[in-house]
Amino acid sequence: MNPIIILAAAASAQQAPQSPTAPQEEIVVTGSRVPLPAEETPVSATIIDSEQLERLALPMTSDVLRLVPGVSVSSTGPRGTQTQLRIRGAEANHTLLFVDGIRFNDPAAGNEGRFELLTNDGLSRLEVVRGPQSALWGSEALGGVVAIETADPLRGPGISALAEYGSHDSVRGSLQAARRLGNFGVSGSLGWIESDGIDSFGDDGERDGFRNRSANLKAVYAPLDSTQLGLVGHWIDGTSEFDGFDPATFRRADTLDSTKNRIFAVRGWGSHEWSGWSLLAEASYLDSRNRNRLEDESLNSTFGERLGLSGQLSKQLGGHRLTGAIEHEAEDFRAEDQAFFGATDQEQSRDLTAFVGEWRAQWSPSFDTDLAVRHDSFSAFKDATTLRASAIFRPSEKVTLHAAYGEGIAQPTFFDLFGFFPGSFAGNPDLRPERSRGWELGLRWRGSSASAGITGFTNRLKDEIVDVFDFTTFLSSTENATGKSRRRGIELEAGYRFGKLAELSLNYTYLDADEAQVAGADLVREVRRPRHSANAYLTGERGPFRWGASLAFVGSRKDLDFDSFPAQRVRLEDYVLGSARLGYRLTERVEAYGRIENAFDADYQDVAGYNTAGRTVYAGLRFSLGD
Repeated sequence: MNPIIILAAAASAQQAPQSPTAPQEEIVVTGSRVPLPAEETPVSATIIDSEQLERLALPMTSDVLRLVPGVSVSSTGPRGTQTQLRIRGAEANHTLLFVDGIRFNDPAAGNEGRFELLTNDGLSRLEVVRGPQSALWGSEALGGVVAIETADPLRGPGISALAEYGSHDSVRGSLQAARRLGNFGVSGSLGWIESDGIDSFGDDGERDGFRNRSANLKAVYAPLDSTQLGLVGHWIDGTSEFDGFDPATFRRADTLDSTKNRIFAVRGWGSHEWSGWSLLAEASYLDSRNRNRLEDESLNSTFGERLGLSGQLSKQLGGHRLTGAIEHEAEDFRAEDQAFFGATDQEQSRDLTAFVGEWRAQWSPSFDTDLAVRHDSFSAFKDATTLRASAIFRPSEKVTLHAAYGEGIAQPTFFDLFGFFPGSFAGNPDLRPERSRGWELGLRWRGSSASAGITGFTNRLKDEIVDVFDFTTFLSSTENATGKSRRRGIELEAGYRFGKLAELSLNYTYLDADEAQVAGADLVREVRRPRHSANAYLTGERGPFRWGASLAFVGSRKDLDFDSFPAQRVRLEDYVLGSARLGYRLTERVEAYGRIENAFDADYQDVAGYNTAGRTVYAGLRFSLGD
């Protein structure tokens, strides 16, 4: 599937009821609250399917996200350390993450998606939607949406396994299985990856390793073509060593810090269609725990819980579809510390209720419009109403014009509202949600083997939540900035399919991201956003050989060096990351492969002061154990 095909804002969030015998090609995803054919969705997005994921063989989801246009990825050192995602220049907590329809942003970690914990083993699809989508999906969908999905139990690939060993004593193993019995299907996977890592700060210090274990299980029952019941659960456990700060000098140092993270989440849903009506009801629960240690001593811990309930009703009236939905979400947060004798301990709760309405109209075979509005009623801060309006025009079979206006919000974190350390960092209960407004206009062309597209976008962020420091009281806090941030740019995409032999995808992004925290101040370039980025990836198969290769160019960026007070702006140089995998089928069910990451041995940093791995090589076996 070409990357330029436009897909839904939350493909994992909702699935149309499917016939158990329907072919894979009939599965559609949605850029609205109700599933739509991909070619009718007027939003900018990229999909990487299961074949591409398997052939590229990159272990972490963030490795693949680097290849998506408009996306900036930054890791604080080696694999397993904090990894942040920024879409079209938005902030790290401005991306809404869905995993099999579960809102996966961590309330105990600043509302960010924990991309350092997500692996590709067991995934069947990865989607990135760019631009504000809060009118459909609510808070955190300010920069865009990432939706990842595991195998469909009713169409699962049987049983497969992987075993791999490589540089830095890295070990990787996974097992995936799917089984269908009539109208009932179950699928699941187990994953394990660990490495001794590298020294993330110095050159001669101890190595900072990591370990990640994951499991998921999904069951679907479709007694009728129009009815589906499902249940899915995810468990992730990660431990990462990292270099932090010297407690005496507050400078980066080769320390023995480590963090242990655990996320458990579950979602159940039911859907039914009849006489032009469709009904969807679902419930989800997420529990996260994060524990920080220095050598053998516990420092602090944070805990988060989220319970979500939603119901949606939709009606098709000729060329018009009207949809209404209600969502309720309750979050609990708890912080504990040992380093300060419990001085940072706190327990907080908040909830929201949202009402969503959408009207999608097909005015002719070549012209569609979509209008969505959402009102979020928050218990802890000011309510917010967001809008999305979009249109798609097809003047010919191969040419499509698309345009969209969208608004986004991001709610304050628990630390923003309630502080962290009394007498040092105080919260601000009067904060408002951050807000963004954006436009995009695009043209895409799709032929039998080739595709191309161009999209221009612009977004403005206001009420950004920023840290402030009072030099007279030495007290830190948060406030809504009076200035505005501006993000604008161009995305180019192209793809070509060489028959059944190979598929090539190319993209380039120009991004101009600037901020002014104080109204009237000069604009300053945002940190950790490259002005220029480009990617290429090629996947294919011929005879017993299967291959995948990628190139990612990341242009120079600005960052802040916190070894100085106040922090000084520094330049991070551009770099090129190359990876490749070549597999050979020894038998019908066994494949041997080798792969390489950072093939050109680039010496680069995503975050000022933290090292990343040089060239690494791996070898492994993949087994297909049958249905």
